[in-house]
Amino acid sequence: MPAPTLDQFEATLARHDSATLALEEWCGQRGIPDPKITARMLAASNKDWPAELPGRLGLHDDEGIALRHVQLSCGGTVLSVAWNWYVPGRLTPAMNEALRSTNVPFGKVVAPLRFRRKALATVMGPAENCPADTISTHRAMLVLPDERPLAYLVECYAAANLAL
Repeated sequence: MPAPTLDQFEATLARHDSATLALEEWCGQRGIPDPKITARMLAASNKDWPAELPGRLGLHDDEGIALRHVQLSCGGTVLSVAWNWYVPGRLTPAMNEALRSTNVPFGKVVAPLRFRRKALATVMGPAENCPADTISTHRAMLVLPDERPLAYLVECYAAANLAL
């Protein structure tokens, strides 16, 4: 099997609203058995959110923002580091609990909400705060079927994606 290319990787990401599903497809194409993506929580602070975040998320006065900062891995290999700022009030209590207490990726937890991904920007290589081995950084919004914003994402994809 020829070495995967960044263009192939980006095309796989572009086919999916969920980065988790894209990474599972990517791992499956690379022949990894049971290409399940897991999320490992990383320490982070809500104080570090981008200044434009409340406006991007269309917050109402009674709504807050939560952050889930994770490493996404497949078969023990870290494929991305992601910051996911979201509006907990737009999720069910069970979804909020799963995000607080499990290693299930955000996209899988909130899949029943039928969100869509809106790409905002892609930077080849690392953007601010990304690990040095980042090959591609994505900024995106997840929106609900009624167009209300659900989450703002920054995803740093590791060089390991091209070495699988």
